[in-house]
Amino acid sequence: MKFADFVSVEAIQSGLEAEDKEEVIRELIQALLDVGKIDGDQMDSIVGAVMKREELGSTGIGRGVAVPHTKHPSVERLVGTVGVSKPGVDFNSLDGEKVQLFFVLVSPPDRPGDHLRALENISRQLRNETFCKFLKQADSAEDIRSLLTEADNNEFVS
Repeated sequence: MKFADFVSVEAIQSGLEAEDKEEVIRELIQALLDVGKIDGDQMDSIVGAVMKREELGSTGIGRGVAVPHTKHPSVERLVGTVGVSKPGVDFNSLDGEKVQLFFVLVSPPDRPGDHLRALENISRQLRNETFCKFLKQADSAEDIRSLLTEADNNEFVS
């Protein structure tokens, strides 16, 4: 699975304004709502589901990266987007560091394979320090989109 298979590029946020975990999640889910990837009346339910998942353990996986995700019956296919916070946000990350890169995923409960493949792709790509560094420095949604395309095309050498 590639980023192009699930990232809604029109919802990418290059300058997140959120200052805490729930605000980040809400801002990214709102971006998906704004581009029609989720239903407006499901916003609070989806944010609540992501926050409930966070209670099980932070999706802040370290090195400035978090992958908040959930399964939700209101979506028919896997959707996601990317957000960058230059100052970083306290996300109760495993390494205690602030998070700058956020990959949010919402998938239908009956498609666990897609959900796992997307998480695996994100995890694999984010092990590349060059890719992470460039994403953190990206100044626009277009820059982020280009980096995701380069990652999909295996243009980053570890």
